[in-house]
Amino acid sequence: MTASEPLPLIPDQRREQLLRHLRREGVLSVPQITQLFGVSHMTVRRDIAELERQGLVFSVPGGVRIASHVSTEPSFQDKSVVDQPEKQAMAERAAELVQEGMTVYLDAGTTLLAMVPALARLNSLTVVTNDFTTVDRLMAAPHLDLVHIGGQVDVANRSSVGRLAAATLRQLALDIAFISTSSWDLLRGVTTPSEPKVEVKQAAMESAGSSVLVAGSAKFGTFGKYRVAPLPAFDTVITDAALTEAAAEGVRAGGAELCMARP
Repeated sequence: MTASEPLPLIPDQRREQLLRHLRREGVLSVPQITQLFGVSHMTVRRDIAELERQGLVFSVPGGVRIASHVSTEPSFQDKSVVDQPEKQAMAERAAELVQEGMTVYLDAGTTLLAMVPALARLNSLTVVTNDFTTVDRLMAAPHLDLVHIGGQVDVANRSSVGRLAAATLRQLALDIAFISTSSWDLLRGVTTPSEPKVEVKQAAMESAGSSVLVAGSAKFGTFGKYRVAPLPAFDTVITDAALTEAAAEGVRAGGAELCMARP
């Protein structure tokens, strides 16, 4: 090597420079990264996997991206038509955690709504929710005790939010709280762009003996303005099988039990 040639970067230096490029570009392909650093595809894949385990980047087909900001949440109507097989698989796995005699909280969301048929088959169950569609469907199961927490109405998501809803939850003793989210990652945990939802989710977790996050992998690697809870605050994380292995390792390292449901 001549004096004019740059010294090769050690892995930590290369990964730090990769992060700088991603912060500027947002997303890079594997060929772009190999060209930037003059390394092999295998080396790039190892770098991406290590950064992903740390929650700093997220794999996409053919490349890698930095965490993306979510400024608004999709409406109930929009959410109801996407990822149906994955949502059903996650809902079935979540329902396996429920036993007769329990008091469970179902957060608003179309994935947790898919738990309703399984819960309706149980006896001596109390279901607490802020979701109006969940209440409507469980009306057909009069053998269950059903509690809607009230509060400010979020019309687009057909749910209730805010301080009054959280106050009701703090008066209850829950066995399990099933929490949904529009955004989650390793560094920030569960977040939301909607401030009125934060206190409700936190109150449910505080009132529950066990907290379960149920969130699809398509929402992983995104974050909203407001923090709800870090991933280690959950006893269990249920997602779909598309979550990458590096990301899965990062979730497990935080202490939560990870369940990856397959449709």
